[in-house]
Parts: sequence; C-alpha cells; structure tokens
Amino acid sequence: MKDFIYPEMMIHVPLCTHKEPKNILVLSDDAMKLQLEISRHDDMSATTVPASLESLRNAGDASFEIILSEAACDAANIAHMSRALTDDGLLVTVHPSLDNVEENKIIMQVMANYFKIIMPYRLENGESLLLASKAYHPTADLILQRADMLDGLSYYNSDIHPAAFAMGNYIRKEYLGIIRN
Repeated sequence: MKDFIYPEMMIHVPLCTHKEPKNILVLSDDAMKLQLEISRHDDMSATTVPASLESLRNAGDASFEIILSEAACDAANIAHMSRALTDDGLLVTVHPSLDNVEENKIIMQVMANYFKIIMPYRLENGESLLLASKAYHPTADLILQRADMLDGLSYYNSDIHPAAFAMGNYIRKEYLGIIRN
C-alpha cells in the first residue's frame, strides 16, 4: 500500500467529520506521519502519547474531541477512550481485518456501550479502520469546505471520504446489527 494512504485516511476522515475539533489525542508508538497530516489543519492541537493503557488512564475526562488510536482494541482501552472523549467525540482506531468477523463483533459490541455510530472504512488495499462516534456521522456530517481546502494530499479528498464507507453485501450481512450507522 502507498505509505501516504493510511495516515491521510486516519487523520482527515475524522478531522473533516467533527464540527469543531480542537484537541486531538494520538495513541501511537510512531506518530510522525500522523502528526504531519494533523499539521495541515489550522487551530487544532494534538497530543501524542504511547499506544498503551497507561497513557489512556492518564488522559483527562472529556479532554479530547478526537482520538486516533493505534492501541489494542480491547474493553479497557475502549472504556478509557470513551471517557477521555467529549460528548460529541470521535474515535478512529485500527482493528482486525473485516474478515475476522468474530473478533470485530466483540470489539464493536463493546463500542456500542459508548458510541452511537460505529462504522469501518476501507483503505485502498482492502485494509480498514474503524470509526466510532458519539454524535457525528462520517458521511452525513462531512465538512466539504474543510476537506476541499486541504493542500498537498496524495490520496484523501471529499469524494474518497464517503466512498471509503461503502461496504459490499457480504460485509453488511456478516455485521448486520453490529455496525451502527
């Protein structure tokens, strides 16, 4: 996969969905490319910490509008991420392949305790990221002006954004009642 696709999709999908993201938490052990993409957005502050449960425990309650996570998707991490998010917060995280249905169903069922919307979205090579939101829908609430004003991108644009959420029928059937959109 082109090495620019993952960071562009990890960053710009949530940052062009949330109405007013100011504080962003990045949970990553190698966040340089993610930080570069965040820097394309004005008036947003990013805090980067290691992708660990300890880092999440230290995050303040309702401190972040967006969390971008490369940490393990388990019940403890998800609970702490939800606690650290504002009432309209968004989480984007890595997760197992959508072909690993049982593991993803467990993750999404835990997320359902905290998030109104839970939707995977595809990267170019068939891999995917998982977006969980307390308020904003990633296709209905796309902020076109913000998406269209980004310069210097190699992949992400306002057409790719909603298209990434299109899923084939076999995925819809496997995740019926689990994906919340």
